[in-house]
Order: sequence, then C-alpha cells, then structure tokens
Amino acid sequence: MRELQFIRAGHLEWRDRPDPVLEADGDAIVRPFVAGRCDGDTMPIHRHVSRAMQLGIRAGLVDPVVASICGPVPFQGPFAIGHECIAEVLEVGPEVTGLARGDVVVVPWSVSCGHCRECTRGLTAKCATTRESTLAAFGFGPASGPWGGMVADRLRIPHADHMLVRLPDGLDPLRVAAASDNLADAWRCVVPSLALRPGGSVLVLGGAAQSIGLYAAGLAVAHGAEVVDYVDHRPERLAIAEKLGARPHRTRKKKLRAADIPARRYDLVVEGTSTATGVDLALRSLEPGGICTPVGYYLPPGTKVPLMHMYANDATLKIGVSNVRPVLPDLLEFVARTGFPAEQVTTLLAGWDDAPDAYTAHTTKLVLHRPPLGTG
Repeated sequence: MRELQFIRAGHLEWRDRPDPVLEADGDAIVRPFVAGRCDGDTMPIHRHVSRAMQLGIRAGLVDPVVASICGPVPFQGPFAIGHECIAEVLEVGPEVTGLARGDVVVVPWSVSCGHCRECTRGLTAKCATTRESTLAAFGFGPASGPWGGMVADRLRIPHADHMLVRLPDGLDPLRVAAASDNLADAWRCVVPSLALRPGGSVLVLGGAAQSIGLYAAGLAVAHGAEVVDYVDHRPERLAIAEKLGARPHRTRKKKLRAADIPARRYDLVVEGTSTATGVDLALRSLEPGGICTPVGYYLPPGTKVPLMHMYANDATLKIGVSNVRPVLPDLLEFVARTGFPAEQVTTLLAGWDDAPDAYTAHTTKLVLHRPPLGTG
C-alpha cells in the first residue's frame, strides 16, 4: 500500500509499506478517502525547522516536550504525515459490534481506548492505554507511536468501537474533512463556553492556526454570539471569515499589535497567532470572567502571561491538546442538522494522487479526496 511521507521541508513522496492487518479483536481496517491538512503540518513543510529545533532544544530555547511528540530531531523525515481523515470501514475484528464494512467514519487524530481514567474524563488525547510518551497520534512520526499517517491506502484503528464515529446519513464528507482535528478543535474553543454565555462576544486572533480560527469564527456566529471579530493579516482568510458571518479586521503587519485589536472586551478569545504577544493581548481583551483558549504551538519555554491582570479580571486561560473524540457526535449532528458550511474554509481541493505536490501548497486549508470504493 501507499502512504504519504514527509521527507524534508517542501518535499513529500508516496512510499510503499506493508498493508496493516488486524492485530487485536477490537481493531478495524479503514480506507481514508478524504483527508485534510492540519494547520500545524505547514510548519515543517514550509520551513526548514528540524535541525534548528534540535539545536533550540539543546540550548534551552525550545521546550523539550516538543522532542517527546516529534522526536529528538523534531519533524525529521521520513515519516508518515496526516491526521485528519474521513474513511470507510473495510474490515473489523470479532469483538467490534458497532461497525460494519462500508460504514463512513471520522478517525480522530489521537489514539485512545475509551475506558482508562483519562478517557472516561474526556481526555482522550492523553489516553493511558495507547500513549507511551506525551501523545499517541497519527501523523507525528514514531515518537507519537506506530500508527502511521492518514494520507494512506489503509489504516489500522485499535479500539474501533470507541475510536470511530459514523457520519450521519446525507452529510457530505468534504464538509467535515477537518473533523478529526481542526474543526473539532474550533468547536471546543467556542461552543461549550457560549452555551454558558448565550449571546456572548467572541474575538478570534487568526494566523498560525489558519483554519481553526476560521472554523471557530463561523461556529461562534452559528451558535448565536452577539459579536464575532476576526483579526488576521491575510486577505484570503479575512474574506472567508466575513463570508461565515464574522467581522473582519486586517492587521497592518503580520506581527500582531495592540492597535490591531478592536477597542472592546470579549467573553471568549481564541488565540491562533502562536505568539507570546498574541496570548498577552488575548488575555487583556477579556471581559471579567472571560476565557482565552490558545490553539497554536508555543515553542519557547517560559512564555509569559499577565498573571496579575488575570487575577484582577477573574480570567481563565484554557490551554491543552484537543480531545476530539468526546465532541464528535455533537459536532457531526450539528453540521448535519444545520448545514453549517465548514467547506467554505477549504481553499484547495485536490485529487488524492496529487498529494505530494498539493501538501506543499501555501494555502489556508488543503483537502484531498478520492472516490470511496464502489462509487468510482
């Protein structure tokens, strides 16, 4: 079988590997046919970061947790890439009772069992059963486990009854191409908190978290936020945010400044710039009792936050990897019921065979697709 492998910055290849097989009675084998490129994947693809990050870890300039996720030389190729996909079930083990051949499913980016202490608390990205280091995940390389990447002909899914979530009937897989990670990440940033603050105000600082910020802005509008302001430097993303119902605000430069943010306060802020400045400005933009959720990579150790301001303003900084599996049923039901147009965030739709070139494109959201079996 083929899988897409990251070789080095700007260079990806199809490479052959043995077909996965059922290894446990609760496993399933699936065939991805829609795959989204995660926002975070663009960092090693578009920049030569591997050697620099290794040296940064040694010098104490990059947090060493990066090595536990991406290896001692972070993002060193070759490794199988990709951790967003919609797939069809090909085969199930004898203990799998809730799935059948032909089912169309979302595969979460992190691998989890569903029954350990962490999973029962909703922390599926920190599953104690599957995780040998910081994460157990598809598409990050061997430091995060032997799971491979999702841009592949076949995947083995452990704990399949728990892991895999069927798409509702009639829901276009291309609409929820990013449900494995970026779309679900955006959901957890705004939807639960808006349920406690009906009609609340939302600020999204876009940038490094390219599609997450846009999904978050659109979901906030769709869930009744009174105001949704979206701040970014890229005209392409500002246009999408406006189309989704948010108010676009273009920064004067790529580097965010206080003058770029509207002069008001917000109940929720989604911080997607991946900068310490962004975190600081996001926290200072909160209403009393507001919540700031950063969704980017914050690589330097000791990133400063304005603790005294947070104390005086009763602010919450909520940061962590996205626990996708618990939110997927509600997310998919909402999109199916309302027709939420998540596909508007997709800026490049490419054929599956074109993955090596398409994955290097400088575009906000790449989605790959091919026909499911039996339809093409």
